[in-house]
Amino acid sequence: MQINLISVGNRMPQWVQQGYDEYAKRLPKECELILKEVVPGKRGKNSDVARIVRDEGERMLNVIPARAHVVTLDVPGKPWSTLDVAKAMSRWMESGQHIAVLIGGPEGLADSAKELARESWSLSNLTFPHPLVRIVVAEQLYRAWSIINNHPYHR
Repeated sequence: MQINLISVGNRMPQWVQQGYDEYAKRLPKECELILKEVVPGKRGKNSDVARIVRDEGERMLNVIPARAHVVTLDVPGKPWSTLDVAKAMSRWMESGQHIAVLIGGPEGLADSAKELARESWSLSNLTFPHPLVRIVVAEQLYRAWSIINNHPYHR
């Protein structure tokens, strides 16, 4: 199984890439975490934000693997505990499907991306910087894997 973390945004600061890489490399091949960055739309004072979000959504859809199980990260999604993430990961591993976890841009996800979702996960009612979300998701996926495999990381 591959977990594709598909995120709007590129050219992240080095600390973001280092944080993400630290957890992604800890996951074994059977739960490989792959980051796919989607170029954000250009925003300005008089930008058509609805069009920008739609365009970002189309670019996200183009990198989702065929027949992937799509999970959106969205404030109105279901709040998952760490144990819920571990249960979800167990289900995903049993299904054998690739997983696509979608992180939208500053204005969120396009409707086209939300419509594909089989699950929607809310990290918090708080608003996090999108670069930080990558690290939090990677860490939680590694923590979920450690729970499933009785690894001492989760104590």
